[in-house]
Amino acid sequence: MRVIAGKYKGRRLQTVADLSVRPATSRVKGSIFNILQNRVEWTGMRVLDLFAGSGSLGIEALSRGAQHVVFVENSKRATAYLEQNISLVDATAQCEIVFSDVFDFISRTHTVFDIVFADPPYKFEILNRLPSLVFQSGVVSRDGYLIIEHPLELIFERGPMWQEAVVRKYGRTVVTFFESQRETQP
Repeated sequence: MRVIAGKYKGRRLQTVADLSVRPATSRVKGSIFNILQNRVEWTGMRVLDLFAGSGSLGIEALSRGAQHVVFVENSKRATAYLEQNISLVDATAQCEIVFSDVFDFISRTHTVFDIVFADPPYKFEILNRLPSLVFQSGVVSRDGYLIIEHPLELIFERGPMWQEAVVRKYGRTVVTFFESQRETQP
């Protein structure tokens, strides 16, 4: 797994060898960032990487110019690889690793982020409620995005605070971009 573009382009990131962590494939990660390049200016962006695993998505954002990334992960094994990958790209000063359950973190943080990545385990019990829980917590900025990688068969519980902005399918994997619900004009 490599960084695709930016100042860390080509750097090889390490991940847990077993299937306890499912990093975004290069194809999916490339697509996510291609969509974002037409929607955001990376300079100054604050990014949250939930279920961070190896940190591939957050590190890619840093490589493209994000100012700061907070990585939330609750696996000690994955966190060790995450620390190693952040050191590899020499980005320790721009990163914060939080060893925590994702929902504990979003319920207590007061920080607002421009981009929130979530690549949870596909068998995560409340995955269908994830957009509502994240938007209710207030961690996504008004003009920001929540980006979730999820299985094809998942149907998200509807919520009044968010709407789907972009949906892309890659075989049995889907990436959905969520944004704050926009006011409708009469």
